[in-house]
Amino acid sequence: MNTVAELKELPREQKVPFECVVVLRKSAIKRARNDSEFLSVELGDKTGVFHHICFGNSSHFPLFLNSSEGTIFRIQGNTDYYQNRFSPAIANAEKLHPSEVGRYLEHLVECSPVPMDDLWRELQEFVAKLRHKPLRDTVAACLAELEADFKTIPGAISMHHAYRSGLMEHTVRMCRAGVALAPLYEEVDPDLALAGIILHDIGKAIEYTGDLATSKSKLGILHGHVVLGYRQARRAGIKAGLSEDLLDRLEHIILSHQGELEWGAATKAATPEAVFVSMVDNLDAKMGMVQYALRTTPEGQEFSEFVAGLGGPVLLRKPHYA
Repeated sequence: MNTVAELKELPREQKVPFECVVVLRKSAIKRARNDSEFLSVELGDKTGVFHHICFGNSSHFPLFLNSSEGTIFRIQGNTDYYQNRFSPAIANAEKLHPSEVGRYLEHLVECSPVPMDDLWRELQEFVAKLRHKPLRDTVAACLAELEADFKTIPGAISMHHAYRSGLMEHTVRMCRAGVALAPLYEEVDPDLALAGIILHDIGKAIEYTGDLATSKSKLGILHGHVVLGYRQARRAGIKAGLSEDLLDRLEHIILSHQGELEWGAATKAATPEAVFVSMVDNLDAKMGMVQYALRTTPEGQEFSEFVAGLGGPVLLRKPHYA
């Protein structure tokens, strides 16, 4: 039984037979230029993902078409590449029997390289750094209410930190960067900036659902994580007795952290702390893409595959100072 990472390490010039167990991450119906329908299917395990184009005349087209995200398959086929991306030819696909699912869960779920308990412990240490009690109580209450989901959900569905506990990893890394950078900008209130960093994506704990394949919940589709996070912080802030001014500013950080309206921000950043958090968010999101490319690309390759969020591949070789 092969992993996705092992398949990508096989010689590209050969079509090698394989068998693996993968989870259906995403599936979308599209139309070709001749107006025929095909499925764009994303399959993967904890070591990586690949895309498969399934045409209407394929024997397994109905199987993928009628399967929900999170369905587990055993597939056989041959390795292949299309436009320099791993895109195997699938000869056979079948749903895994429910009795077999348990033994493959650890194989299928990609997790943060940092243990979940370590991330949560460090996050609580950052909460404790907040000197203003109502602000600290607001942040602590938001995390406590959504702890179970916040610990496990990814940072995004596909762009960055898109794996189990990815949001918590992203948040902790942002906290580290924020604490280190805030002293360089005296205009930025460090307490408010740190609180905004911790809560900037708290709405994703409501927006996302699913253990094996992440998708948007009903509220996620109707409201989105920016609005859901704003509402979560507002309820907690009022209960904690946060002043109206601080609450307005904390909410503004959450509403504007996406940076641009076309990226999903409800408004443009208009306070020093909101600008700061938005930039730290963008920095860690982009570097998260780089880190993922570095640790998942097979050894020996000079460049990673195309990284959508960066607009191209990543050079993997370290610089030489000889």
